[in-house]
Amino acid sequence: MQLSRNFSLQELIKSDTAIRKGIDNNPNADQIEKLKLLCENILQPVRDHFGRVKVTSGFRSEQLCLKIGSSINSQHAKAEAADFECMGTDNAELADWIYANLEFDQLILEFYTPGEPNSGWIHCSYTTDKPRKQFLWAYKSEGKTKYKPIIGKAKDLI
Repeated sequence: MQLSRNFSLQELIKSDTAIRKGIDNNPNADQIEKLKLLCENILQPVRDHFGRVKVTSGFRSEQLCLKIGSSINSQHAKAEAADFECMGTDNAELADWIYANLEFDQLILEFYTPGEPNSGWIHCSYTTDKPRKQFLWAYKSEGKTKYKPIIGKAKDLI
């Protein structure tokens, strides 16, 4: 099933952990509609601008979330978020482009190291229900994940 011109349902639900553990990671009809919105409003415009988009995590069933230590309240479980990167594009540049050009709920530059363009990835969510327009940097400090609002441009992080 195609969710947009270049994204399939299979691409957004693929999980090696789900396959290995025999976990059903199939979304229901409402979740499929949300995945279509995510693809149409976030992933497809990114693909159209930057080329190939590598989705590393899309939809996660509640059972899969529990198995990998994620929250069942995650936007991945609500079919509203994807983690991705564009090979050959600095993730900070990608985050800045999304911030400037797309409507989103939450945009997180995850585990990016300034000066290392291939580090980290993008987490981006889309919802029609009161989008927060949050732009954050996720990083590790003292063994814990912390979040810092990005003011200005991600490429200027130091």
